[in-house]
Amino acid sequence: MKGLVDKETCIGCENCVNECAEVFEMEDDGLAVAKDIELSGDSDLLDCATRAMDSCPVEAITIN
Repeated sequence: MKGLVDKETCIGCENCVNECAEVFEMEDDGLAVAKDIELSGDSDLLDCATRAMDSCPVEAITIN
């Protein structure tokens, strides 16, 4: 499982980075991106990414 940010939907509010900087970061264009990190092997990291997904006001984050 990995995080994914839909850059067409992202508004750059940084909620995901504030919630889970281990998985999400801001790019130079001011939008978020998910780092290429496998989440399924680490329950704490998956919980962190899930909180970030839930905090996104435009629902731009998915975890697959």
